[in-house]
Amino acid sequence: MSLKDRIQEATKDAMRAKDKARLATLRMINAAIKQREVDERIELGDDQILAVLEKMLKQRREAVEQYRKAGREDLAAKEEAEMALIQEFLPEPLSEDELDALIQTAIEETGAQSIRDMGKVMARLRPQVQGRADMSQVSAKIKARLGA
Repeated sequence: MSLKDRIQEATKDAMRAKDKARLATLRMINAAIKQREVDERIELGDDQILAVLEKMLKQRREAVEQYRKAGREDLAAKEEAEMALIQEFLPEPLSEDELDALIQTAIEETGAQSIRDMGKVMARLRPQVQGRADMSQVSAKIKARLGA
């Protein structure tokens, strides 16, 4: 079953269960996917849907941070609930050790020597870590390894 089908099934299940909070978030996910499909005039595959979900997750992480700074725990909790639901559709996250091993392998395979080679390393890693790790953390780890 494709990722898109899983999301649509979850939406139907939430409707049947009358779970309004879950349904609202699932509809938001469907809307983001549909918006990208309409904008680009394509049918999104699982990899592209993962990218949409990662973007939504990143937006929510940033929102939680901002809400906490503003002292709005109620809104931060709502965003965290949305994050948990979005993460249900992402693959199993990589452990720190797995991520470090992938980064080391990518650096060796690309022959990266300095921070100028970071783009090559990121390009090599992106397909392997898409949806399984926060790309900003991956970027920070690569910078640290390449001596930025």
